[in-house]
Amino acid sequence: MVSRLFAVFLLISGALLSACGGDQTAMASGKDGARDKSGGASGPESLPPREVRVARAETASLDRTVALSGTLAAQEEAELGPKVAGRLSTIAVDLGDNVRHGQVLARLSPTDFELRVRQATNALEQARAQLGLAPGDSRTVDPQETALVKQATANLTQARLTRDRMTRLFEQQLIPQQDLDAAEAAFQVAEGRYQEAIETARTRQALLGQRQSELEIARQQRSDSMVVAPFDGRIRERRASVGDYVAAGDPVLVIVRVHPLRLRLEVPEREAATVRVGQPVQLTVEGDPEPHTGRVARISPALTEESRTLLVEAEVPNPDGQLRPGSFAKAEIVTRSGEPTVLVPVSAVITFAGVEKVLGVEDGKAVEKRVRTGRRAGDRVEILEGAAAGDTVVLEPGNLVGGQPVTVVP
Repeated sequence: MVSRLFAVFLLISGALLSACGGDQTAMASGKDGARDKSGGASGPESLPPREVRVARAETASLDRTVALSGTLAAQEEAELGPKVAGRLSTIAVDLGDNVRHGQVLARLSPTDFELRVRQATNALEQARAQLGLAPGDSRTVDPQETALVKQATANLTQARLTRDRMTRLFEQQLIPQQDLDAAEAAFQVAEGRYQEAIETARTRQALLGQRQSELEIARQQRSDSMVVAPFDGRIRERRASVGDYVAAGDPVLVIVRVHPLRLRLEVPEREAATVRVGQPVQLTVEGDPEPHTGRVARISPALTEESRTLLVEAEVPNPDGQLRPGSFAKAEIVTRSGEPTVLVPVSAVITFAGVEKVLGVEDGKAVEKRVRTGRRAGDRVEILEGAAAGDTVVLEPGNLVGGQPVTVVP
């Protein structure tokens, strides 16, 4: 057994010595290959000089922004319809029309409403006449001044005087008890009729007020038969046609306010603390290369738990109606403005496998610098780390490598 183990040990030792010898041979071959046939070193330094154009990293002011995506929405949107039922006789606007506040957009047939106003007017005049008022007189009448109460007052006064006179005659034993009782009964009847007259006058006053209210209701219904624009805007949708019978509240038109617009944005939680009311917002929409500007107008007091975002609304001026509600927008909220930073041309930055770098020029050779970029400003990009203001960077380096000889051309 011992002899077999010794034999295995000798075999393993020989294999290890062979491997080490092979590595040394390969290393020797690599060193020999490091020399070309002419005996010179190979590498970037041996490449021919390459002509390059350069620029300098510059210090400039750049706004600190939060890039977001959102949707434009109308400032106001309303479904308009008459408050009363009837048949449409007029629709004065159509899809896309501009409307002004207070403009009559549609109208129901006015015949029924005019008749109701006349009926209520006649009933009101009848109630006035019962109180002794002239047509159109809206004074408040004292019940004592009505003819019915004046007559009852006179009868009551006469009955009182008769009773008093009969009482004196009875005391003088000039009339029998029967006559005194009749005078007392007549006085009580007159007093009851006086109270009835007061109540009747008050009832007529209440009826006058009721008739006035009925006339106002009839006039209001006539006014409600018209569909009026509640604000300046544009017609988004038309849902009925002339001749249709519509119930109370049925929508006939949809109107939207297009100036200003609301831009609804969802800000990530990590950026939420930097957003404030009044901050500028720069945005662009699909199909419109022209940038637009707005301001943060409203901020939700709480984060949305599902998405961990903060709802923010910006107001975007749109006086000419160029922007449309419902459009998708790319926006940037300017959280801080005018920050000094280092900028280089975008064409000077190389990105490979997630690593960003620029190439500078020192002693006639290209020098690699690993950088970290930030925001873009047109054709320039912010350098957060790796380069300083005044550093030279190569424009469009392509396959240029560090250490390669270069010649700077204008």
